[in-house]
Amino acid sequence: MSKALADELGLDEGLIYLNHAAIAPWPRRTVAAVQGFAAALGSSGSRAYPEWVATEQRLRAHLAALIGAEAPADIALAKSTSEALSFVAQGLDWQPGDNIVGIRQEFPSNRIVWEALAERGVAYRTLDLDTSSDLEADLLALCDARTRLCAVSWIQYARGLRLDLVRLGAGLRERGVLFCVDGIQGLGALPFSLAEVPADFIAADGHKWMLGPEGLALFWVRPALREKLRLTQHGWHMVEDAGDFDRKDWRPADSARRFEAGSPNMLGIHALEASLSLLLEVGLEAVAAAVAERADRLIELIDRHGLELLSPREPVRRAGIMTFRVPGTDSQALYQALMAAGVMCASRGGGIRFSPHAWTPPEQLERAIELTLAAARRNGRPA
Repeated sequence: MSKALADELGLDEGLIYLNHAAIAPWPRRTVAAVQGFAAALGSSGSRAYPEWVATEQRLRAHLAALIGAEAPADIALAKSTSEALSFVAQGLDWQPGDNIVGIRQEFPSNRIVWEALAERGVAYRTLDLDTSSDLEADLLALCDARTRLCAVSWIQYARGLRLDLVRLGAGLRERGVLFCVDGIQGLGALPFSLAEVPADFIAADGHKWMLGPEGLALFWVRPALREKLRLTQHGWHMVEDAGDFDRKDWRPADSARRFEAGSPNMLGIHALEASLSLLLEVGLEAVAAAVAERADRLIELIDRHGLELLSPREPVRRAGIMTFRVPGTDSQALYQALMAAGVMCASRGGGIRFSPHAWTPPEQLERAIELTLAAARRNGRPA
């Protein structure tokens, strides 16, 4: 773990935080940025608004760098992954008989928005990950002449299965199928480049691996497609001349700001800008290497103690999520015991989900497994 990351970790003593795939703790600089913003707002109101706008522009630049977008103006700030995906679901010109291809084991954010299109005659076809030996090929095989879109998570939320976005995107581009990526479980933990991934849409909230707040998300649309999405929200902030409040002949902004109907979430903007400044300072390659080291160590510990790994073993098929099961132990009861012992984790995918980040102290992984084994002995697993 780099010194920059170590210095930013301010968790309570005794807490083992292995839940970055849910809600991440904030770096010290993020806490300071929010406290400073709140103090300034309390003492002088909006006097510093030009500075707030500068912070907003830095955030757009950080997010553009995070995914390799051409310009900060290509980045829209949405309220959540769900809202961003809804822009796509409600913005495309669907026709009865069209279909969307996805994954059966998706998080609801990347499933419900597509299922809701059934009332418009659009089918949602899904691949069962448990029955596939070649994920990308099987997803492409589900596509036919009426497939308009393939919408998938880069990293599956429950067991952390990682898709080959380059391979899948290339196949979709050949077939003329649009490609929508939910990047929430990968961005901030792994490098990503639009120069390599032929995506058309990317959505990701900032409260997981980006170490930011809930309620602020990245939304990117391939610029050539931006005006093809029908707008479903309107307001003062999404027009081309947002500062000309008396203008009557308005039109949507040419930039991605056209998807931002109202006032920006300046509190969240200050938080996410600070968090991303840390990750970009350390470097995503270095972050990814540290995340991989922690995943490797967890697999080693899981194997050593006879636990059942549910996440992929191949490095190219995983990121920071490690889900496992303790034979003979109820996973829900085990989860509750771990949380009571100060191990922040999740009950997902039929087991216990650990999701350490690059700044997680390696020694805490061993301690977490020790506490897991102790809790398992108390909850039914033989000693």
